[in-house]
Amino acid sequence: MDERRADRQLGLIGEVVAIAADARVEVWLRGGWAMDFFLGEVTRDHVDIDWFAWAADALVLRDALLRRGYQLVDGPPMTQQLDVARDGEELSFAWLARDEVGRVVVGGGPWAGAPYPSGMLDWPPARLGQVCCPIISPAAQIEIKQMMPVWVPGRPRRAKDAADLARLRAALHDRDAGQAGRLPPDPVGPSTAQMSG
Repeated sequence: MDERRADRQLGLIGEVVAIAADARVEVWLRGGWAMDFFLGEVTRDHVDIDWFAWAADALVLRDALLRRGYQLVDGPPMTQQLDVARDGEELSFAWLARDEVGRVVVGGGPWAGAPYPSGMLDWPPARLGQVCCPIISPAAQIEIKQMMPVWVPGRPRRAKDAADLARLRAALHDRDAGQAGRLPPDPVGPSTAQMSG
């Protein structure tokens, strides 16, 4: 594992949390780093740093990051997500919104309006080293990793995703013996019908 890169990425996570707090924007880690924060250890190298934020805060967050030296990078349109880089590391912010009944849904792009797993944003902030950061719930991490190849046809199941799923399931089971939240059904959860159709 590239420990210097992990330390650099961890520093950027702490910086983004501070920038977002100063801008009064909520952010949540997702993907591999969210898993590592839940587990309390860096488990593997990470290609990038994935986040969620509210679509309504997109311009405020973008401007706050640009003022702190982050640069825009090519990616999907900003109505779908924000991609930035700093110190050779890429960060991606996917947008969230709420539907008419208050559920957290995809905030932009081709799946806009599709619901995310229930309770996804309800997990308390987690700590890794000296950095404390909001993360999506472990149950949501599991459902998203498990369902991504269904939601995005053509995306292969990756070995790292299988390893992440095993780690998350074991840690969630060990941590609370079922009290931390319900594990998503396997293989298709209730929120997948809209996303796969």
